[in-house]
Amino acid sequence: MMRAEVLDEPELEFGGAGRHIDPRFGISNYGPADLGSEEAPRVIRVGLVGPSDQLDGIRTWLERCREPIAAKDDRYPHLFPGFPGCDIDCGLHTTLVFSDRNTRAISDRALRAISSTTGAQSLTTAVEAYADEIRALADENRVDVLLVARPEQLTDTRRKTGRQSRSTAAAATASDGPSAQGPAVPRFANFHDLLKARLLHLRQPIQIIRRSTWDEATPPPAGRSRQDEATRAWNLHVALYYKAGGVPWRLPRNPTDLTSCYIGVAFYNSGDRNTLDTSVAQVFNERGDGVIVRGGPARVSREDRQPHLAEDDAHALLLRALDAYRQEHRTMPARVALHKTSSFTAAEVAGFQAAADERTLDELDMSWITNSEGARLFRPGNAPPLRGTLLTLDQNEVALYTNGSIEFYSTYPGMYVPQPIGIRSVHSSRSPRDRASEILALTKMNWNQTRLDGRVPVTLRTANQVKAVLRFCPPNEAVATRYAHYM
Repeated sequence: MMRAEVLDEPELEFGGAGRHIDPRFGISNYGPADLGSEEAPRVIRVGLVGPSDQLDGIRTWLERCREPIAAKDDRYPHLFPGFPGCDIDCGLHTTLVFSDRNTRAISDRALRAISSTTGAQSLTTAVEAYADEIRALADENRVDVLLVARPEQLTDTRRKTGRQSRSTAAAATASDGPSAQGPAVPRFANFHDLLKARLLHLRQPIQIIRRSTWDEATPPPAGRSRQDEATRAWNLHVALYYKAGGVPWRLPRNPTDLTSCYIGVAFYNSGDRNTLDTSVAQVFNERGDGVIVRGGPARVSREDRQPHLAEDDAHALLLRALDAYRQEHRTMPARVALHKTSSFTAAEVAGFQAAADERTLDELDMSWITNSEGARLFRPGNAPPLRGTLLTLDQNEVALYTNGSIEFYSTYPGMYVPQPIGIRSVHSSRSPRDRASEILALTKMNWNQTRLDGRVPVTLRTANQVKAVLRFCPPNEAVATRYAHYM
């Protein structure tokens, strides 16, 4: 039954039901998907928090982004298009507003305290200083999104690589003790995750920005390359639009299709790694509205060394996810596509199916999506396989190239040899081709970047972002359910 084919690049829907395969061209040609609706953010009130020497520069650059920014070069006009500007009559058809009243500078005293320490203590000091200013601005309820300028002198702590002794590994996961306002901070952490974990109770999402995003004279962090200015403008403005409640693009839906809900199930450890794996579900609809639901504990199986849920916990997690979907959207889906980062046990299948039956779903599709697949395909010449290349191994297992050469870009935009993801269906009423086409479309629902070639579907891409933040939150603490707070 082995068969190879290339799937069509999925289209996305934009304003006026216009369609395009690329988010940037779709927005430029048609506007965002919610253009003209009452809920579309015509004005985004931006709060600014950060060192005083960065705030003026950010405002100047955002003002510059009201006007078009030229494309990088003419060799790959589809890969590096220009930015159309951000104003009420172009691009996202919104305008960013900011004022001195909605700006909070981090004091020089706090910045000196950050610089005078290292490691976890420096992170703790930075997070507490920023959290105080962000809360004060958010409590005034005059902004929709908070744009946070990261302190330049702060260095994230990282796990050491290579061989470590047991004592060294234990020290790396130890914490410096709890702060006055939050849980213990491990010695491997970063400012982004810690700050977002501290502020998940706020109504307004935050967007963290590095100086290298707006300042051409500042090099990007070590190991990263600088994107061209138009691409940086695209990515930041789309993220702000989504966080302000807008819908930049969505999946097209045939009126005859069942209303679908997409759920990703993943697992994480607490920051101090004393807590057992905990389940978390990411719930999305076709618009990309994301709801985060925490579930019960998981156990690592001795057989496959992967985390799994007991039947009752799988049942409870899916019920909780569906109830959150209903509360958010005032309706129930007819179909659920459930994606998981580990294999399905018989107990998990039984628990998820029982929940689907309890909520009278018409369809429940369950797929285990792996980060790579052993099978490989090759094209004549030196070019990698096309994105969308599908190798069907059998009825329940396929390999799908979500990265690869892209005809619309006239090149392969990656740096490394692409590897396909594996899709292993456990229960589905759809063909392998239809399941793969849906997952390929879900790789494009990423509001942190505006290229069309995401690697994994949004259901699982969000897992890493959500897990990274939730591991610093106490298990019983109420947290934000909207995905915008984690990205």
